Amino acid sequence: MTEATKKSPILFSSDSTLRWERRELPNISAQGKPDLTLTGTRLQPIEGFGGCFNELGWAALSAAKDDNRREVLDQLFDPLADGLRYDIGRIPIGATDYATDWYSCNDTSGDYAMEHFTIERDKKQLLPYIQAALSKRPDMTMFASPWSPPTWMKHPQVYNYGKLTWTEQNLRAYALYLLKFVKAYATEGVTVNQLHYQNEPRVHQRFPSCIWTGEELRDFLRDYLGPVFKEESPETELWLGTLNCDNFDKYAAVVLKDPAALEYVSGVGFQWLGKLAIQRTHLTWPELRLMQTENECGDGTNSWDYAHYVFSQVWHYLNNGARSYIYWNMVLPKGGECTWGGNQNSLINIDMETGEAVFNPEFYLFKHVSRFVGQGSVRLSLGGPWSGNALAFENADGQQVIVINNPHDTDAELSIHCPDRGTWKFVASPLSFHTIVLA
Repeated sequence: MTEATKKSPILFSSDSTLRWERRELPNISAQGKPDLTLTGTRLQPIEGFGGCFNELGWAALSAAKDDNRREVLDQLFDPLADGLRYDIGRIPIGATDYATDWYSCNDTSGDYAMEHFTIERDKKQLLPYIQAALSKRPDMTMFASPWSPPTWMKHPQVYNYGKLTWTEQNLRAYALYLLKFVKAYATEGVTVNQLHYQNEPRVHQRFPSCIWTGEELRDFLRDYLGPVFKEESPETELWLGTLNCDNFDKYAAVVLKDPAALEYVSGVGFQWLGKLAIQRTHLTWPELRLMQTENECGDGTNSWDYAHYVFSQVWHYLNNGARSYIYWNMVLPKGGECTWGGNQNSLINIDMETGEAVFNPEFYLFKHVSRFVGQGSVRLSLGGPWSGNALAFENADGQQVIVINNPHDTDAELSIHCPDRGTWKFVASPLSFHTIVLA
């Protein structure tokens, strides 16, 4: 890029008022050590950002006014809109905590041949949501994960507790169940690019769940799931996930140290509770693709302070090798109540009585990142005393992006330096987010 073609950086800012402001940054003469320096060192590729499709999300969108529904879908997925431009979606296999009630894709006890497997329910409550997203963003990557196997395959036979019954017949049947899900979705025009074969395997919950040990995850992948997918659906990537604990030695390491199991692993997915395990996984297997599969959920209050807390999660995961970062519920009814108790945050709430949409603080946080960081981008390293509150990327076209968080309740006068572009200074207002775009 020549001096003649270099443009002034553009600064996008937002604070607790939820305003979105845009202005140019003038160049200044270098004075002292900058607060933040774009070093130019290229790190991991970024595969994208996204969120999870759930039944209560579609219920909320169905209650929205037509114009509001279109606006929400545009703001979440449309790559040409001034929104999040999400390009990854997570699909549940059976019930989650944000399904309307218990269900699986085969509730016929003893049907090991999966003759009664069906996604008829999904055609009414999940696929319309997914297909609406794909109409805005046809190139979305989709990954699927179960919260629980069908209850008749578990001991005890309940959704919110227990383990997969460990018999040859049952293990083969469960691998077939997961394969049939991928193939059934393909017939509906939805490609499941990745299968993460158990959500949160470490603990049982009050909502659908299933406990696995690291050894069980390894053996099921190596001896059952891997071989059947390699034969029947080789284009579907198998991921070890979604891991919800920091115990690297008992989960990720157990699977990845087995060469026969590792052969089937395309990547590892960590929930927000895996903060330490992702660090050790990345250091041990730096070539492995890593994903943060579920943002921490909050309590439904959707505060601006919590958005700053979430930034620390995004920073941690991307600085420890994650190539993609996935939000949990993108859309929920006002209040964010879970089917089985408790409330959680969402990017957008819909008032079920008026049909109005409210864009929450975390929507604005992710707009500062995913709006500007496209497919084919890489993360760049940063230096200086503010590097612990900033992220940087370079898009495929050479455009560079710096995202800065001011987590303090006072103004911060910041100087930003790029060796081949110059130095800029601006004042970051209290508790604010900023994105600098270097075209």
